[in-house]
Amino acid sequence: MEKKMICFGVRDYEKPYFEKLGKQYGYEFILRPEYIGNDSWELAKGFEIVMVRAGCNLDKEHLKLLKDNGLKYYLTRTAGYSHIDVAACKELGIETAFVPGYSPNAISELALTLSMMLLRHTALATYSTKSGNFKVTNAMFSREVRGCTVAILGCGRIGCTTATLFKGLGARVIGYDVFVSDRAKSLMEMKPIEEVLAEADIVICHMAYFKGSNDNFIDAKKIAMMKDGAILVNVARGEVLETEAALAAVKSGKLGGFGLDVIDHEGTLFNKVFDPAHMDNQIHQDIIDLYPRVLITPHIGSATDLALVDMIEITIKNMNEYMETGHCKNSLIK
Repeated sequence: MEKKMICFGVRDYEKPYFEKLGKQYGYEFILRPEYIGNDSWELAKGFEIVMVRAGCNLDKEHLKLLKDNGLKYYLTRTAGYSHIDVAACKELGIETAFVPGYSPNAISELALTLSMMLLRHTALATYSTKSGNFKVTNAMFSREVRGCTVAILGCGRIGCTTATLFKGLGARVIGYDVFVSDRAKSLMEMKPIEEVLAEADIVICHMAYFKGSNDNFIDAKKIAMMKDGAILVNVARGEVLETEAALAAVKSGKLGGFGLDVIDHEGTLFNKVFDPAHMDNQIHQDIIDLYPRVLITPHIGSATDLALVDMIEITIKNMNEYMETGHCKNSLIK
């Protein structure tokens, strides 16, 4: 089989990494900046191997059109795969695989950054100085993280890395997960969700998303269990957190801060440009208007050099495994 792969959602800064790894592994990469969708499916017409990322969405009808035009492998270079219609791929006979893990530090460092920005009010302070105001206000007074309890929701590789970072800063770290590994138990005290939320000054969500199982897991009821003035950060998947409830809690003062790198239905917001005074819906407008108590980044958790190399390299290895054995251990089709 020809080692030719079309890759979608490739940003300019990513191109040198694709080119280097393509040469290293003998692949010809066709790099496209577009996020493929139902209205642009023809961009992949005639290709046997397609690489996508979160934000690329094709329904069954358009996957079939590609299948009829040569598609055999539909690979995502991400750990999350809610953008892949796995059932349709299985029915159509299209092989699909994911990247179960890449640099956990990339996500953990962002979780730490957002948490510390909210705890130390650095966004508020720099916004003030940018405006020419160099006075220290009451709102800039903060606690130190070594006097805080940090809760990790979802204690896999990324959650454990985040726990390690916060422990290095002297924080007490507790955790919640349905499946508890020995590593997680060695790094943090595992507790029921009610206790974790009640004790934490900072709550960080690293939970995997399982459609129909943990949608809006962090909802108004769970936010009400949290300490008054606590900080909530979501760097997992937007679907596991009820964004509207978190914003309402910031408005009321229940939450001291809210940081997010993901949001449900993020295709309606990310990779677009808006007039900040006239956002497309009230939730998005509230996110803008509540700055700097609400901080949002446009899904940049994996936008680091080492994470990118992992994502590309593991996708290549997934494809090589298909070529060599006809199967792939990271296949989404069970």
